[in-house]
Amino acid sequence: MKPALAIHDIPKWHQWIIFSLQHLFAMFGSTILVPALTGLDPAVALVSSGIGTLAFILITRGSVPAYLGSSFAFIYPITQAIDASGIGGAMIGSFFAGLAYGIVAIAIRFGGMKGIIRLLPPIVVGPVIIVIGLALAPTAVDMAMNAPDTGEYSTKYFIAALVTLAITVAASIFLRGFLGLIPVLIGIVGGYVFALTQGIVDTSGVQAAWNQIVTADSVGAFFSGIFHVPNFTVPFADYNVADVFSWQLFFTMVPIAVVTVSEHIGHQLALSKIVDENMLVKPGLDKSITGDGVATMIASMLGGPPNTTYGENIGVLAITRIFSVYVIGGTAVLAILFGFTGIVTALISSVPTAVMGGVSIMLFGIIAASGLRTMIDSQLDLGDKRNLIISSIILVIGIGGAFLRFQIAELDLEINSMALAALVGVVLNLVLPGKESGLGNGSLFSIEEQKQTSK
Repeated sequence: MKPALAIHDIPKWHQWIIFSLQHLFAMFGSTILVPALTGLDPAVALVSSGIGTLAFILITRGSVPAYLGSSFAFIYPITQAIDASGIGGAMIGSFFAGLAYGIVAIAIRFGGMKGIIRLLPPIVVGPVIIVIGLALAPTAVDMAMNAPDTGEYSTKYFIAALVTLAITVAASIFLRGFLGLIPVLIGIVGGYVFALTQGIVDTSGVQAAWNQIVTADSVGAFFSGIFHVPNFTVPFADYNVADVFSWQLFFTMVPIAVVTVSEHIGHQLALSKIVDENMLVKPGLDKSITGDGVATMIASMLGGPPNTTYGENIGVLAITRIFSVYVIGGTAVLAILFGFTGIVTALISSVPTAVMGGVSIMLFGIIAASGLRTMIDSQLDLGDKRNLIISSIILVIGIGGAFLRFQIAELDLEINSMALAALVGVVLNLVLPGKESGLGNGSLFSIEEQKQTSK
C-alpha cells in the first residue's frame, strides 16, 4: 500500500501540527507514567524525550521515523538506584546504560550485519514482533477496564474505552482525505468528550493552571502562569558525580540496557515491515542503536528516565501510513514546548486512562499483526517441527510473562518477558539443526538482499 507521506515528505504546515499532535497523544501517557512511578519529573521526561528524539533523527540521518519515550524496562533499576544514591545516582547509571548501547553499536559496525541476520531470521523475528504487541495487551486492557484510583473493574471506564475504540476504528475505515489520516487523534478527542459526559475526567489540574493565568495581575505573572520550568537534575550543578558514583549503579543499570537492545531491534524490524524499507541496512542498526543510546545519555543529563523507541508510535504509523520523519520531529518539538507549558501538560494529563486504553487495544494489536505478516511474507513452513517449536516457545514465554531473575555482585537483576523470549528464540535458532528452514522462502532481510542494498 502506498504511504500517504513517505519518510522524507514534508507535510503542509497545518497538517504537520495535527499529524504531530496525533503522535504526541500516542506517546504521552507512557512517557509521563514512567517518571510518575519512579519519582522523577514528568515534565523533564517530556523535554528529554523530545530532545532525545531529535538527536536520534540526526544520528539516523532522518531515515527512521521513530519516537523515543520513557523506557518501562528501567522502572525497577531506577527505583533501586534512587533508593541507593538519589536521583543523581540513577542518572549516572542511566548514562552508563546509554554507553552500553554504544558498545553494542560498535560491535555491529565492525562485525557486520551478517551475524545479526543469522541471529534474527524470520522464524525468530516474526514471533518476537508478535510478542512485542501482545505482551502489551494486558496493559491496554487494564487501562481500558479499571478505574485508575482503585485499580478495580469499572463498567463506566470500560464503556468509555470501547467508545474510544469504536470511534478510532470508524475513523480508520470510513473517513477519507485529511480526516482519514488522523484516526487516532479523532478517537482520543471523541473518547475524551464522551468521558466528560460520564464524569470520569479529572479537570482539577487544568482548572488550577487556568486560574493561575486568568488571575494574573501583570504581564509577568501571566507568562509565568503559562510557562513552567521543569525540575531538571543536572550533573555538577545539582549533584557531584564523584560523590554518588558506585559500581552498584553500574551493575544495576547496564545489564538492563543490554537486554533492551533486543527490544530496539524488534521495533526496528516491525518498523521496517510497516514502512517497507530495511532499516537494519539503511541507515543501519548500528546508527539506530547509537541514536537510542545518545537519547538515553541526554535524558540522564537532564534528570529524565532512559529513552527507547515506542511501539505506540509505530502503531500510529501503521494505521495512518504517514511515515514522514518531519512529523516525528514535529512531535519532538511539541513535547519540548509542552514540557515548559503548564496548562497544556495539565490538559493532556487529564485524558483518562480508559481513553488511552481504548486506542492502545488497536495500536498494540496492529504491532502484533505486523509480526504475523513477517512470517507470512517470508513463507515460513510451520509444518516444519523446528519452526513450530521455536515460534511456539517464543510466543508462550513472551506472552505468558516469563522472566529471569539472577544476582550479580549481590544485586537482584531481572530480564523481562519480551527480552527473554527474544533471547530464547536466538539460542534455539543457533543450537537446533536445519537453520535454513528458519529463513523461509521469502526475501525478508535475507543476507543476499542485505548485500545488494548495501552496495
